Amino acid sequence: MGRGLDHFVLCVRDLDAAAEFYRRLGFTVGAKNRHPWGTENHIVQTPGTFLELLGIAPDAAIANAGPGEKSFGAFARDYIAQREGFGMLVLESADAKADKADFAQAKIGDYPIFPFAREGKRPDGSTVKVAFELAFADDVHAPGIFFFVCEQKYPENFWNAAMQKHANGASAFPGIIMAAENPSAHAEFFQHYTGVHDFDATSAGLTITTPRGQIEVLTRAAIAFLYGVEISDEPAGLVGYRIAVSDLEAVAERLAEEEIPFHERMGRLVVSPADAYGTMLVFEAP
Repeated sequence: MGRGLDHFVLCVRDLDAAAEFYRRLGFTVGAKNRHPWGTENHIVQTPGTFLELLGIAPDAAIANAGPGEKSFGAFARDYIAQREGFGMLVLESADAKADKADFAQAKIGDYPIFPFAREGKRPDGSTVKVAFELAFADDVHAPGIFFFVCEQKYPENFWNAAMQKHANGASAFPGIIMAAENPSAHAEFFQHYTGVHDFDATSAGLTITTPRGQIEVLTRAAIAFLYGVEISDEPAGLVGYRIAVSDLEAVAERLAEEEIPFHERMGRLVVSPADAYGTMLVFEAP
């Protein structure tokens, strides 16, 4: 059984502004939360998968990772110091310790399990406990991406049907998009990371269909053709994600009313990275 998409992390310098931008897009944005080490976030949920808007609190004092360790906070801090964008990809985990052992055997990561807990807020303002265990992995061909899996300890306190209803009609995040000079170079990593061994491979790149959502690893030329967006010539990176919505015409009207630039491409509506905190947004029919 493979690991499906759990969430992806958009690292931004102005968290309040990013949350307001996502409200303008028509998303229901959760309350601001704080991690124990000083990063802050807002959550945008769809059933089973969510977007995390992540920023650094003004008073954060984030320590660097120790030898043989990974630091979520230090990566976010250093990433935001250089750019804004989609910096982390997270898959679901039923057992983070078992996944850590799998990653170590596959030689894609042998880092200590990272457990943490925080308070979450329900729509009525009440607080609940949420807790997680993370296991990390490395793609040596994509050192600028932070990969891990996440085991939720109290999923009943995290997922909330009321927060999954969006004014723009969004019902799912069906896939993420990664740019790579040579997509096939990432195949072995993704086989071990996702637990999925059968990929669709074409001249455009790889499509990995996980139990929840797809990962597209595409050449920049393919991204330009499929999505009408020119991606800068940088090392492999996460560049966008797909959003299933019930009514594309209504989304187009909303984007126009909010003066958010977009274009149509192959039956989809695309907001370019330059207009969306360094991350391409692709609205599509379910």
